[in-house]
Amino acid sequence: MSTTPTSAAPAPLPSIFKSPLVIVLFGCLVAIVTFGPRSSFGFFLTPISSAYGWGRDVFALAFAIQNLLWGLGSPFAGALADRYGTARVLSIGAVLYCAGLALMTSSTTPVTLDLTAGVLIGFGLSACSFNIVLTAFGKLVPKEWQGLAFGAGTAAGSFGQFLFAPFGVALIQNHGWQFALLVFSVLVLLVIPFSMALRTASNRQAVTSANATPAQAQSLREALAEAFGHKSYVLLVAGFFTCGFQLAFVTAHLPSYLLDRGLSAQVGGWTLAIIGLCNIVGSFASGWLGNKIPKRYILSGIYLTRAISIAIFITIPPSVEATMIFAVITGLTWLSTVPPTSSLVTIMFGTRWFAMLYGFVFFSHQVGSFLGVYLGGIAFEKFGSYDMVWWLSVTFGVLSALINLPIVEKPVARLLAPAS
Repeated sequence: MSTTPTSAAPAPLPSIFKSPLVIVLFGCLVAIVTFGPRSSFGFFLTPISSAYGWGRDVFALAFAIQNLLWGLGSPFAGALADRYGTARVLSIGAVLYCAGLALMTSSTTPVTLDLTAGVLIGFGLSACSFNIVLTAFGKLVPKEWQGLAFGAGTAAGSFGQFLFAPFGVALIQNHGWQFALLVFSVLVLLVIPFSMALRTASNRQAVTSANATPAQAQSLREALAEAFGHKSYVLLVAGFFTCGFQLAFVTAHLPSYLLDRGLSAQVGGWTLAIIGLCNIVGSFASGWLGNKIPKRYILSGIYLTRAISIAIFITIPPSVEATMIFAVITGLTWLSTVPPTSSLVTIMFGTRWFAMLYGFVFFSHQVGSFLGVYLGGIAFEKFGSYDMVWWLSVTFGVLSALINLPIVEKPVARLLAPAS
């Protein structure tokens, strides 16, 4: 007798929503409206801190908590998406994210800011950002589409950054930071209708099916034991720490760093916008290159390039031209780590528990994000400068370039074994 619950499978969708192109398009829309507001948070640091007389370390702590909880929640949100389908998880995440943005407008104490900007938005992002979108792509689109889909989903997040950075600056300058947050909160709710094209079946179907293969029948505990006993996966997790450290520090503190060096807020806005725009190119290029050369070489090259560009940027005199060049290089290497990283997880372990396993990789990224954001705030309050954190970013970049080189790009023995 079958024990599969009738609710395990989502209701049938119109055939158009089964098209790989439509799935990728709607996934990209989700990535745009979730990553865009979050990438603009650096522009709220100065006005919120000034409004309540806080040091930069207060906002930095809330943003750091957000990054940490985004990462901490990702494996759990991924496991839920693997088990119950992605659309439900995306919708719940959107509601939490929306609530956090709206309630930030009345967060008049550091504690309430930690709860809204930190806890609510952090857990919301863990359930509705590109990590869950990539899961849907891995399960819904054909193999030949996956490299393009992973690149497109990552690039879409950066296109959101390109759109929302100048948009956020304009809203703040013309209508105030509270109004800007309310507009962002409404836009995030668009995730709910967009997620309908990303509905995946429950893993409970695979477990109870008489035709389940050994790969499909693997339990959550078995998947975790296999992954953390795999040297290449551990190296991938360790190397991704640097990506989070560098990106979160730049997102949160670069606008203020540029102001400190005598450049305008508009330069900061366009710097982040250019980073987002160039990352569209970088993400697609990274996904395309992943089919041509070993992905470990792509990752090592990205981290080393970042380290060199940061070292040059912070040692030359400040100028608009130098900042724009830095933005282009940073953009080309911004989230271009995601396609090879997510592809390596699917190559090694398949797609059954992909969301959860990628969630643990992303958790390492977000631990780095927490430290990058928070150390930036502490360093500035203590020393009046971000130099210490910039040089840590350089050091971590070199280390990650070395860490990724020994990764072996092949499936685990379980997937290579013939099905019984």
